Amino acid sequence: MKKIGIILLQVGLIYLFLLLAIAIKNILSIPLPATIIGLILLFLALQLKLIKLAWIEKGGRFLMVQLLLFFIPSAVGIVNYDQLLSLDGLWVVLIILTSTAIVLAVTGRVVERFGEQK
Repeated sequence: MKKIGIILLQVGLIYLFLLLAIAIKNILSIPLPATIIGLILLFLALQLKLIKLAWIEKGGRFLMVQLLLFFIPSAVGIVNYDQLLSLDGLWVVLIILTSTAIVLAVTGRVVERFGEQK
């Protein structure tokens, strides 16, 4: 029961950053989604040592585990589209795999670049 309480508190702390981001977006009309602003705020808070990683680590891991539940309906829904199994579908799958590889490569480069600055 104690573990559940800790996870709930940590998820609540992460949620506070989202609420803060929503407020900032509404006040300043920043052209970014509030979720991205919240992630930036959380990142800055961690980098500036305003909060400790241990304060949100278990809650973050819990949310990552739950994230899989959001992708299963999408994957099952693809089965309803026969055209994805045709030759055109092969091109779609190839494009998805290529774009995913590009995103992974660019993300890796960005992380390496910012990681070198420490």
